[in-house]
Amino acid sequence: MNKLIRSRSNRKLAGVLGGLSKSIGIDATILRVIFIVLLFTTGVFPMTLVYALLVFVLPNEEVR
Repeated sequence: MNKLIRSRSNRKLAGVLGGLSKSIGIDATILRVIFIVLLFTTGVFPMTLVYALLVFVLPNEEVR
């Protein structure tokens, strides 16, 4: 498993799901669909809070 980062190239909002998908090795689109399903099944607030925390905790991907 790679280091958790926020992606600079594969992002829709802040790159959290793009970086997570790269780290665990699945397609970012699949991870985004899973996130949206979980977002609405948990009542929006918990997943929004987790995403917001990850935006501030995870570092950006380094530019090479």
